[in-house]
Amino acid sequence: MNTTYTFDMDIFSDLYKDAHGIRPRGHFFYSEECTDDERQAIWDQTLVALDRAIAEEQADRQEALVAFKRLLEVTVSEYGAADEETALRWLTENEKFYGVQDIEHWVWKAGILFTDYGRELVERLKSMVTIEEWS
Repeated sequence: MNTTYTFDMDIFSDLYKDAHGIRPRGHFFYSEECTDDERQAIWDQTLVALDRAIAEEQADRQEALVAFKRLLEVTVSEYGAADEETALRWLTENEKFYGVQDIEHWVWKAGILFTDYGRELVERLKSMVTIEEWS
């Protein structure tokens, strides 16, 4: 029987970290006692775990996006901001931005940097906020 293996010893550590958040130090996958069939089974299980982690991350981003947009709506409807741009100005007015990375960090803290909306928001904020000089 000719079995085709898809696992890759060189990238398993990266795959495992993406799936589980930690490196697989001392993992059986690297053991001399681990057969190629067992390695393939571990590889396949790790791919399933990666798919699950990606789905959870996407759900978290979507939830954060809904919460952020709700914050903007509340800032307009209940706190009196004239529009979304004003709401954004109010939400960022006490922040110190020393560069674009600080803007990205602010959007990242909201949990939405890696969304289309988050990337667009960074671009909008670049022209809205004051970039401070280092003192």
